[in-house]
Amino acid sequence: MAVKNVHKNDTVIKQGDAGAVLFVVEAGQLDCYKTFPGEEEPKYLKTYEPGEAFGELALLYNAPRAATIVGKTDSVLYELDRDTFNHIVKEAS
Repeated sequence: MAVKNVHKNDTVIKQGDAGAVLFVVEAGQLDCYKTFPGEEEPKYLKTYEPGEAFGELALLYNAPRAATIVGKTDSVLYELDRDTFNHIVKEAS
């Protein structure tokens, strides 16, 4: 896993983008927002905290990012790439 430092207000992932990485929060907080059909403004969904992960849906289903994640505070994340993720999932099953 690679370490990624995120500053407050940095966008980590953007809704609709292609995804190739899963993130695990080591330190800090990140807010999750989603723009729903028919709405112009994104809706706040949750705050990710240490120990939580996000971005797995894009890896599991080869789908675009379902939401936007923005640093609420300076944060440290671990990145897990698609190939490593797939290897772990195959070994587990």
